[in-house]
Amino acid sequence: MALTLIIGNKNYSSWSLRPWIAMTAAGIAFDEELIPFESEDFRTIVPAVSGSGRVPVLVDGDIRVWESLAILEYLAEKFPDAGLWPKDAAARAHARVVANEMHAGFQALRNHLPVNFARRVMKRDLPEAVKDNVRRIESLWADCRARFGVKAEKVGPFLFGAFTNADAMYAPVVSRFHTYAVDVTPGTRVYMDAVMALPAYQAWTAAGIAEPWLFAEDEVDWPDVHRADAH
Repeated sequence: MALTLIIGNKNYSSWSLRPWIAMTAAGIAFDEELIPFESEDFRTIVPAVSGSGRVPVLVDGDIRVWESLAILEYLAEKFPDAGLWPKDAAARAHARVVANEMHAGFQALRNHLPVNFARRVMKRDLPEAVKDNVRRIESLWADCRARFGVKAEKVGPFLFGAFTNADAMYAPVVSRFHTYAVDVTPGTRVYMDAVMALPAYQAWTAAGIAEPWLFAEDEVDWPDVHRADAH
């Protein structure tokens, strides 16, 4: 029986992006079920399969897994050859640390710069708390890449060389930095470019831009809507 991943709007759902990009990049087959936010289906279907009433939800037969990081851990156990965590024990431990830091933190960044793939790239002024989050993330990325990534393994440009669950957890941050034209270091830009060059990331982005739905909560310029395809 094929896995099913239930997700929300690709334009806005940062949590849905994480398992989707991990599974797609790793070549794990799954059926996608997209249920738009604020739809009647979302209010009825999602609570029936998700204990939190939120997406994403992974359905594997009788098993239901919600919360992005829990899904990523489940997938790593189910598909041990997919490389969703680094093979090296020290790298794997650190990858879990930084993934959990993303899962639990950076609330100022999340609130001020919501994921919005369809928004035209435009700067937004950053409060100091958001700047602190940006600095911490840049430091974290640089440290991972220096210790475990390109300099250590020379197998790829991601946080731990090859793309892993840690990169999946930070993929929405890459989109935030890009969408809001956040000033970043050259090293951060290299990492962002690598993530954004992934076919999986590009496919998600294209689908998000093409979506017809508007979610005012994540449109920071509301009632103005500045679309990426508007010039």
